[in-house]
Amino acid sequence: MLVDLNPIAFQLGPIAVRWYGIFMALSFLVGSWYLYREGLRRGLEEDFLLNLAIIVIISGVIGARLMFVLANYPTWFLTDRIQIIKIYEGGLSWHGGLLGGFLAGWLYARWKRIDVNQLADLVVPGLAFGYFLVRIANIFNQEVLGRPTDFWFGRWPAQVIGSAIGLLLLARYFYVQSKNPPHGYQFWSFIFYHQVLRAVIEETVRDNPLDVWGYIVPHWGLGFFTLTQLTTPPVLLLAYYFMWRSRRAARVRYRS
Repeated sequence: MLVDLNPIAFQLGPIAVRWYGIFMALSFLVGSWYLYREGLRRGLEEDFLLNLAIIVIISGVIGARLMFVLANYPTWFLTDRIQIIKIYEGGLSWHGGLLGGFLAGWLYARWKRIDVNQLADLVVPGLAFGYFLVRIANIFNQEVLGRPTDFWFGRWPAQVIGSAIGLLLLARYFYVQSKNPPHGYQFWSFIFYHQVLRAVIEETVRDNPLDVWGYIVPHWGLGFFTLTQLTTPPVLLLAYYFMWRSRRAARVRYRS
């Protein structure tokens, strides 16, 4: 059963302020604050950190929106261009945002000759907290719905499940951080475990279109295979390679 929630939090004259925008702005604020605080502790310059946060946020939003539109509504580029910029209505791709933010941040860090792996680790709390909040915002927008089931709750609470994944990964980050992991490990292990949890749990109960070999278990409301599930193996291989590489580099430094 769907709950009728108002996606608009309040009005400022003709401007409607939506819960989706509020939660996303809060996730940006928390993530930037953590990056700024920890970056200063590690001796990075204040201007660099502030510029990095702005670059990553803007590039992440652009990448997230473009990937979503390309994957779902490519005709908008020809028929309804104004719809492309309406991100306040929802419709952002997690992978597109991650790719856009990472590439822009990587280029800026390389230009400034700063260790990219160290910086990538510092954005993990913002990513995890953002995933937690945005999935809650999806409830207000009545999107990211779960598949119908024959159980008493009628439909899987896919947004709540996704939000729980974000919280779990946030807790994991601080636990692993207490073990003093090598630079880069936190970021790539976040990518690895997020992809596993999303593909195995969230995508299985989420009411997404099925691609090749599509199959649904009607009573349980489970679906295989979505695009995210099909693209998971190469993402896991990439993330695991960089996890291994970060641990290997740490062992080499320790021996020398």
